[in-house]
Amino acid sequence: MAYLFTSESVSEGHPDKVADQISDALIDNFLAFDKESKVACETLVTTGQVILAGEVKSTTYLDVQKIARDTINKIGYTKGEYMFDGNSCGVLSAIHEQSDDINRGVDRASKELQGAGDQGMMFGYATNETENFMPLALDLSHRILRELADLRRENDAITYLRPDSKSQVTIEYSDDNIPLRIDAIVVSTQHDDFADDDTMLAKIRKDIVNILIPRVMAKLPENIQALFNSDIKYHINPTGKFVIGGPHGDTGLTGRKIIVDTYGGKGAHGGGAFSGKDPSKVDRSAAYATRHIAKNLVAAGVADEILVQVSYAIGVVEPMGIFINTYGTCPFNMTDGEIAEIVSKLFDMRPFAIEERLKLRAPIYSETAAYGHMGRKNEIVTKTFSQPYGETISLDVELFTWEKLDYVDKVKVAFGL
Repeated sequence: MAYLFTSESVSEGHPDKVADQISDALIDNFLAFDKESKVACETLVTTGQVILAGEVKSTTYLDVQKIARDTINKIGYTKGEYMFDGNSCGVLSAIHEQSDDINRGVDRASKELQGAGDQGMMFGYATNETENFMPLALDLSHRILRELADLRRENDAITYLRPDSKSQVTIEYSDDNIPLRIDAIVVSTQHDDFADDDTMLAKIRKDIVNILIPRVMAKLPENIQALFNSDIKYHINPTGKFVIGGPHGDTGLTGRKIIVDTYGGKGAHGGGAFSGKDPSKVDRSAAYATRHIAKNLVAAGVADEILVQVSYAIGVVEPMGIFINTYGTCPFNMTDGEIAEIVSKLFDMRPFAIEERLKLRAPIYSETAAYGHMGRKNEIVTKTFSQPYGETISLDVELFTWEKLDYVDKVKVAFGL
């Protein structure tokens, strides 16, 4: 019998994502001037207020207030009527030195012997149901909000949009896990106040269905476009009004959108958030590494769908183990345990090896902090950073290295494909 599966996304203006973006902007600035920085930074945002807290070991000094304000303004919180804007909000920093007890387990005389920054398990996942090897419901949810943000910044076809928004997509699958159709789409978007609530709701619904959705569809491959149909159930601003939003409507915290950040409920999650953590924290780096493994395995034809787990003990160099689940989709006679054994030899999962392989000690993290850390475009960009006393540097950095299919040939050789 066919079944339904749902994933959600939230926009860059969602309060939790505002917090994530501030935390990752701090990471980028620390790494830009001192690539050996160790940072764990949390952010809280609420009405007119930003609170920064965490631990840092670095040789550089930053104007963390300016970084927070610039990030907020870039997102689009630039008006006093939002009750939260980058120019007027208060910014309190409670950032202090990293604990020596933690650092002694990470820093070693030889970088190759670097220990894991924490214990825990991390998961990576990939499926061949989309071109970017991501779960379809989550991919569509992200696309809807990225397009909505583009419309907001264009301020032309739709002129009343504010930064905070959420989306959700429900897809009907066949018994053999093939997407059949889109069953429902939910979009809740913050908006300017209207004189009449009924007129407002009708206008927003019409614009989402007739302007936003066609723009999303136009950028999709034909097989995904075919899943859109006239019977889709649309729930547009289902509460009826969404003027009060952002950090004024709901307090935001770093690390509260870990399922949006990863696979939308598909696969599994180890529980550790990403944003605000430098790559010595395996919560982040190993999650990227397992995604890299899963994507390359699926692309190479090892299975149609793969989940990869790795686990660590704090301060220990080698992982506790690697687990593979192919969900019965491996086309050749090999067990998941046998696949895991080959993977463990092909991919070096020591923390320093992951940092080196994926080029993680670079300021590449601000771009990850909204619309998902996985399934994104691998590209080289130029980024500019400034210190309080005038030093400015520009760096060419490679984004989303864990999305590269650079191990496909190696995987094929290792598995005899």
